[in-house]
Amino acid sequence: MGAKKRRGKHEGSIYRLKDGRWRAAVSLGYHRGQRIRKTFTAATRAEVQAKLNQALRDHALGLPVVVERQTVAQFLHRWLEDSARPAVRPKTFESYSQLVKLYLAPDLGNIPLAKLTPQHVQQCLNDRLTSGLSARTVQYIHAVLRRALNQALRWGMVSRNVATLVTPPKLRRPEFQSFTREQAQCFLASIREDRLEALYTVALALGLREGEAFGLRWQDVDLDNGLLCVRQCLTRTKDGPAFGPPKTERSRRTIPLPAVCIAALQRHRARQEQERLLAGSRWQEHGLVFTTTIGTPLDSANVLKRFRAALKAAGLPPMRFHDLRHSCASLLLAQGVHPRVVMEVLGHSQISLTLDTYSHVYMSVKQEAAAKMDAILNPLATQLATKDGLKKAN
Repeated sequence: MGAKKRRGKHEGSIYRLKDGRWRAAVSLGYHRGQRIRKTFTAATRAEVQAKLNQALRDHALGLPVVVERQTVAQFLHRWLEDSARPAVRPKTFESYSQLVKLYLAPDLGNIPLAKLTPQHVQQCLNDRLTSGLSARTVQYIHAVLRRALNQALRWGMVSRNVATLVTPPKLRRPEFQSFTREQAQCFLASIREDRLEALYTVALALGLREGEAFGLRWQDVDLDNGLLCVRQCLTRTKDGPAFGPPKTERSRRTIPLPAVCIAALQRHRARQEQERLLAGSRWQEHGLVFTTTIGTPLDSANVLKRFRAALKAAGLPPMRFHDLRHSCASLLLAQGVHPRVVMEVLGHSQISLTLDTYSHVYMSVKQEAAAKMDAILNPLATQLATKDGLKKAN
């Protein structure tokens, strides 16, 4: 009788479990210093053999292999360093890291990545919502996990992205304050002597995001031709202020300057020259339009404090600095400016974002359009309505 044939390296083994099911196991070398051992379980020997053969074929072709022993926490930490950090802004990376540390790792971290299910993810989201987190935060947790698992899918570490199979909480439309036409005029009149007059004016008239306004450089402002280019943003990280490109490609934009902005910026430039002289050697040059009295980047908390004091002095209700951006959009739409133009001014990525955010304002514009269409298509009714109005007046 000949010697028993031994299996070759990486050929795997198949055996029967005590409960009658069949299991295949194969060692596929090492990944990041960790031994890759792939196992499959099925009701019949034929099923488990097919799974084993597929894994061996994938390995022979050089396709990525799922590391079953790698946990969700281990994967997320590698994803943060290898994928997220090089691809996103420092502030965004910090927020991703915090969500992983505070929520995803504690809730899902011990589960093997290959065994993560939609039920696991849904339970995580539901529990966090019940614990008192806002729907916006829970939705952000879901978005980060979905992005991470998309990368795992591309790397061949999972067969599907289970985060796409769950239902995140719905968000209520955020409420925001915005100036009426009269309030905007009152505010601009009251801040004429404020050192941040130009900042408030530009934010209100052009709808700049806070980071866009704080990162604005004089080289991006052409007062002679009345143009402003958004090319840089200021963000705050744990290491201090950082400058980077705008939020999206749509955010890179050139906006015509209204005369009120040109005048405010001219006064601001003269005021800044005086502050530079007074600061002397303490002045730190960054080329920024809006700075502290020694040339350093503005701090959002300090600006908000000054902004709310200016509102109070003008007899206006409190609002966020970001509500100046909302006021810009609302005022433009109320004047009948086309949503596409408003979208370009604000730097929205899609016109649907503009329409959805300001649907309450745009409704009045659509009602005016309906009345004008009625005048075109039903002139007789319009004439009769006019005659009835004249009779009642007489």
